[in-house]
Amino acid sequence: MKKITLLVALALAWPAAAQTPPVEQKKEASKPVAKAAKAPRMAKAKKSKRQEDARHCLQHGNNDAIIRCAEEYL
Repeated sequence: MKKITLLVALALAWPAAAQTPPVEQKKEASKPVAKAAKAPRMAKAKKSKRQEDARHCLQHGNNDAIIRCAEEYL
């Protein structure tokens, strides 16, 4: 009977213990945030247009204009 009670108590306590992280992890998690706040801001890199749609380039008058427009998306 004592073994069953012990198993039930452990089964109920286990999820509660898994939800709370140890104190050491909380301290380590706060350190990178402080370093990131002190880091100088870098200029944003230009976003690649490779994933954007370039079909609007097809409405230009000639092939040279279409190629010049589409080269931005390569």
